[in-house]
Amino acid sequence: MVRYAKEHKQVTRQRIIEAAGRRLKRDGIDGSGVATLMKDAGLTNGAFYAHFESKEDLVATVVSEQLRGQREWLTSFPPGRDGVEQMVRTYLSPEHRDLPEEGCPSAALLDEITRCADPTKETYTTSVVAVIDDIAARLAPHDPASVRTKTLGIYALMAGTLQLARALADRQLSDDILEQGVRNALTVLDASEG
Repeated sequence: MVRYAKEHKQVTRQRIIEAAGRRLKRDGIDGSGVATLMKDAGLTNGAFYAHFESKEDLVATVVSEQLRGQREWLTSFPPGRDGVEQMVRTYLSPEHRDLPEEGCPSAALLDEITRCADPTKETYTTSVVAVIDDIAARLAPHDPASVRTKTLGIYALMAGTLQLARALADRQLSDDILEQGVRNALTVLDASEG
């Protein structure tokens, strides 16, 4: 029996997480069986349980990793209001709409995460709050808590807008929804706290 180095196991695990992230965002949690997820990673079903206790464990890990990736993506934008506006415009773009497997896990999986077990919901909550806190810190570096709720509202608006835009068969209407979503997010962003 061949024993693999610890690094090999970690690389393989990461390959499964990345392949599963793309597949889950494209086909959904319920539409992606373990066999398909493992095939995408170039592995057999038998290898799955060497890395994850269950599909739910994999889903929770994927959600956490995808949102960690979203936090890294945020660092590509300049700090402050202008950077957040650029992020909103990029998020609510036709390119993001058309490539769900490369995009935001919230917009792609939110409806299914609501039906997941509590550990997955808890992982999602912790991870999405970290994203929100990162955005809030960009808006108000000296008092991020002052804009946390507003930031959460903008994030929810963006995810919901993207979900609706993806669901529409009418391409022009979908484009219009994205443009209106940008205007709505910027209106909330620029609204003074009341």
